[in-house]
Amino acid sequence: MKRTETHIDGLVIIAPQIHGDERGWFYESFNADKLRDLDIHFAPKQASHSSSRKGILRGLHFQNPPKPMAKLVRCTRGRLFDVAVDLRSDSPTYKEWFGLELSAENKEMLLVPAGFAHGFYALEDCELQYLINETYNQELDAGIAWNDPEIAVDWPLEGDPILSARDQTLPTLSNFNNPF
Repeated sequence: MKRTETHIDGLVIIAPQIHGDERGWFYESFNADKLRDLDIHFAPKQASHSSSRKGILRGLHFQNPPKPMAKLVRCTRGRLFDVAVDLRSDSPTYKEWFGLELSAENKEMLLVPAGFAHGFYALEDCELQYLINETYNQELDAGIAWNDPEIAVDWPLEGDPILSARDQTLPTLSNFNNPF
């Protein structure tokens, strides 16, 4: 596995070592020992998997304290544009976002720390797998608007995104009491 830093502290891209031959390929999508060797200490408690049609935008979601979630995400089918927003009010990169294309082909993963909002836009029909360090708690579930002008994510949209009813009503940062 290879660790690549982003401009936001704690937000890390992980590329697995892929072994392949004429039969196909194999890689470890999670190995706690190898991640620890990369100075990544992540212990999942939950695994989730989502499917989205092209044009779907999900997010920007997070879980509030006392059980904020860190996520290790990877695309297992198709392609998507994955985004993480730093909501840690004491961070020098507070309100900054980072985005990258995750795909079944590139097999890269993004480690999204606790204190970040997370979302993605389906560039084609896709599936996203999440390893999460906390279990889901509906009472702590929260989010901010995908199109918040204060954050100004540069989504690679092809027309208007398809949003859930919930995501259409998420608040902007100016209308939000930040728990981080």
